[in-house]
Amino acid sequence: LALALALLLPTAGARRSQDLHCGACRALVDELEWEIAQVDPRKTIQMGSFRINPDGSQSVVEVPYARSEAHLTELLERVCEKMKEYGEKVDPATHRKSYVRVISHDGTKMDLSGVKFDGDVTSSLKFACESIAEEYEDELIEFLSHEAENVKDRLCSKRTDLCDHALHIPHDEL
Repeated sequence: LALALALLLPTAGARRSQDLHCGACRALVDELEWEIAQVDPRKTIQMGSFRINPDGSQSVVEVPYARSEAHLTELLERVCEKMKEYGEKVDPATHRKSYVRVISHDGTKMDLSGVKFDGDVTSSLKFACESIAEEYEDELIEFLSHEAENVKDRLCSKRTDLCDHALHIPHDEL
C-alpha cells in the first residue's frame, strides 16, 4: 500500500503543477486579450528608425498601438497582478483544477460556487503567470501582435505544452 501511494503521489503533484501552469497560461492570455481590446483602435505608435535617410526621409511607420510590441511588453510587465482576481475550481469528476475570475471586469455578479479563493491560490497563480510571461515572452508577443483565433489553445497547448488536457477544458468566450 505504501509503495502504491508513493508511486501515485508524484503524478498527482505533477498534475496539480500542470493544472496550475495551464490555468495560469490560459488566464494570462485572457487578461492580455482583454487589455488589448480596451485600447482605442485608432491609437497608433510610430515604429521604425528615426534616422534620416540620405534623401532626407525617415523610415517610420505608424502601427496600431494595441498590438504593438511596446504595448504588449508593457502589459506583460503588469498583467500577472490580475491573478489576484482569480480563484481555483476543482472539477468533481476529474479532480482537475481550473482557474476562474472571481471579480468581473465590468462589475457583474459572478457565480462563485465551488471556487476556492485565498492567498495561497492567488500567489501560486501569480508566480506561475510570471514565470510563463518571462519564459514565453517572445511567443506571447508573436501570437498577440496579430489578431488570431484560439490563441489560448495554440499557445498554451500546442506551442508550450503547458496544457496537455486542453481538449477537456470548455472554451469560454470573452
